[in-house]
Amino acid sequence: MIEWRYGDQLDWRLVLVGLSEDVSRYAEHGFTPLRMASSGLMFRERYGMPFAPNPKQRLSASSRACRAVIAARREWPGSEWRVFRALQLANFNTPLLFDDDGQMREVLAAVPGIDADWVIAQLDAPDVLAAYEQDKAETRTAAGSPTALQGKAGNSDGAVRYTAPSLLLENSDGRRLEAGGFQPVEAYDVVIANLDPTLERQAPPEDPGALLDFFDFGLTTQEVAALMTQGNDRPDRTAAEAALMALVSEGRAERHALGGDALWMAADRIHDDSVVAAGASSSA
Repeated sequence: MIEWRYGDQLDWRLVLVGLSEDVSRYAEHGFTPLRMASSGLMFRERYGMPFAPNPKQRLSASSRACRAVIAARREWPGSEWRVFRALQLANFNTPLLFDDDGQMREVLAAVPGIDADWVIAQLDAPDVLAAYEQDKAETRTAAGSPTALQGKAGNSDGAVRYTAPSLLLENSDGRRLEAGGFQPVEAYDVVIANLDPTLERQAPPEDPGALLDFFDFGLTTQEVAALMTQGNDRPDRTAAEAALMALVSEGRAERHALGGDALWMAADRIHDDSVVAAGASSSA
């Protein structure tokens, strides 16, 4: 939503937390594949995002997935957002295991603009490992921060870290404000407005077709509903879905099943099923 409102007036940088190198911490805290899948039920009901709550074969650590994002970021700057989203959607809607390179390669093969084989081959490359450690170190600087004050920081390995998704926003004068951890989208908007009230702010569109054109990687129903919401109104998911269905009937959009929901894409963005395989139909 923030990207829609402010467009290219903001420059974004994705920094990876690197939450787990192995599954030992998960096991120590009683996490199991069933418990992990069950947590998806709460997130699905509370936030409306697609989750297919099917227990995975086993637990897996996130380290190699983070390094895949970093490898893509280094070789094709800007592609890291697509890689991250593809892995994110596949993680919550397919049997994908992050430490299975073959499964990750299958997901990444559907991401346009990158070479999946190259990315997987780079996961243990010295420069990728160094960049990964740098990202981890940067995220573990939350001690004494506003994020920590709000109780939204974490500490899983002895260092106080920013939890995802934390937004640290800085203007050209070096003034920085934080919206740490999960926050309502309006909290991010307030921070941006205070940093630079001269920015132009785009209103929600009347037609979701404009959103599908802008976000060419596709949007879920809840994302469209949020983007079409005025001010502090409650997102109207039913109205958003009806508007999206109308676009499909007009040949302007396509619906691809994803978990208990769908990924909606502009029709002219669809060339073959591989475009949405990473998020909607991966057999990983």
